[in-house]
Amino acid sequence: MDSGAPVWITRARPGAETTAARVAALGFEAVVDPLLAVETLAFAVDLSDVRALAFTSANGVEAFTRGSAERGLPVFAVGRATARVAEAEGFVSVTSADGDVQALARLIAETAPGPVLWAGTTAPAGDLVALLSGLGVPARGLAVYRTIIRDPSDETLARLAAPATVLLHSPRAARALAAILARRNTLRPRVLCLSEAVAAPVRDLAVVAVAARPDDSALLDLLKA
Repeated sequence: MDSGAPVWITRARPGAETTAARVAALGFEAVVDPLLAVETLAFAVDLSDVRALAFTSANGVEAFTRGSAERGLPVFAVGRATARVAEAEGFVSVTSADGDVQALARLIAETAPGPVLWAGTTAPAGDLVALLSGLGVPARGLAVYRTIIRDPSDETLARLAAPATVLLHSPRAARALAAILARRNTLRPRVLCLSEAVAAPVRDLAVVAVAARPDDSALLDLLKA
């Protein structure tokens, strides 16, 4: 891919800004126009029986810490980016699965810390609580944020008329992009996806590549391919 070419970053803020900085550092034009917006939810939670916290996104960490002062429980994070946010928020024991939700469930089951609280979105891409229950780990979920579909600007969509690259981090953003591409059937951008689950909604509508690992570094490696 040519240096200086535009790269549309569709993930929600604040993660979009982090990705944009890395895209720009690689010499590309970062176009930040999220397809999703994050809305933090009010919540109350009793942690008296909880022995560990689990997070499948940085947004989950940030939303949870806005509503809870708890920082002493061990934290299990799906990947390094989520783990870094947990550490920055003051959690003292953070372990990363460096993978997907299945890898996170296996990691927690191997450690067997006792009852686990997962804090995340109202519409998760994977059901960590069910996976943990299936592995014999007592777990429950707490919705601390939701994502809302937002429309990209006309300027961003106009860029898709020329050769363009799109970064997708979640199945929900992928479904939103698929709806746009289906309406504008002359568009067929290059779409770089965090995982096979993210790629599925756009497979028939774009030129798709999937990261070797479900993390931002592997996704950005595709820009250099």
